[in-house]
Amino acid sequence: MEIFKVTGALLGGLGLFLLAIGMMTEGLKLAAGPSLRKLLSNWSSTPLKGIFSGFMMTAIVQSSSAVMVASLGFVNAGLISMRQALGIVYGANVGTTMTGWLVALIGFNLNIHAFALPMIGVGMVARLVAPRGKLAAAGLALVGFGLFFVGIDVLKTAFEGLVHTFDISKFTAEGVSGMATFFLIGIVMTILTQSSSASIALTITAAASGMVGLHAASAMVIGANVGTTSTAVIASIGATSYAKRVASAQVLFNLGAALVAFLILPILFYLITGLGQVFELTIDTALFLALFHTIFNVLGVLLVYPHNDRLAQFLDKRFLSWEEKESRPRFLD
Repeated sequence: MEIFKVTGALLGGLGLFLLAIGMMTEGLKLAAGPSLRKLLSNWSSTPLKGIFSGFMMTAIVQSSSAVMVASLGFVNAGLISMRQALGIVYGANVGTTMTGWLVALIGFNLNIHAFALPMIGVGMVARLVAPRGKLAAAGLALVGFGLFFVGIDVLKTAFEGLVHTFDISKFTAEGVSGMATFFLIGIVMTILTQSSSASIALTITAAASGMVGLHAASAMVIGANVGTTSTAVIASIGATSYAKRVASAQVLFNLGAALVAFLILPILFYLITGLGQVFELTIDTALFLALFHTIFNVLGVLLVYPHNDRLAQFLDKRFLSWEEKESRPRFLD
């Protein structure tokens, strides 16, 4: 009977989570829709500006997928170039780490119901007062934020129930095969939920509850980072060559960052522990994973940025359309 209760709580928590992220993203996109378009189109003239705009908009709308799909749309329409979009790709990957910080700094350290439920109430009042317009969109986003933290609380309780029900030693990552297994779990979770934010928050909650070990959770976070590329790949189907190149850039960047993270995993763990000692901070599991996710994404940007032109030149030679092939006739069928 206990297993059914725990499974029901897990499904309910995950459902709340996905609903919350969808409402947050939709509300913030509606409230900041023109700003999103303006920022991405006007503030991406250089790779550095693109990184900044990609980071800011992903942090605001809490969805790297939304920012990537918007970028692909702009590239497809010819509003921004493929090279401009590369900076947005890098920035969006750093911006998506904000979800982990929300969970680590707020989700486990405050009385969830004391502030989450009022947020839901205020958001719904705003929706009733103004059914349309920016106030309604902001209300929808506020309801989403409230449900986000309620979902965390439900999942945390469910995972703690699982810890008492099952032997958690089987959920630790040992050796290459163990890390690879949890890496794949992270990818599959993100593809199924179509949200790396949901997968990472789910992973952090499971790790903080003692359901999975720190190494296993780290591999799942890396997997979620790779799995989020599925949205851009799907969105690029049937799009222009330039949009396909941008989607490919995200896949290459995320795979590269994942490879680097695995190669220097012990160094990253040592660095995070050292940061805690230097700043005299108590780094719990949730904060550790949020730091880990941020550091390896920022490191990925630092490593790829000097080679941005080479990556662009490499992509320019891929997915060539009929018109782009110089040997093909342009005005004769």
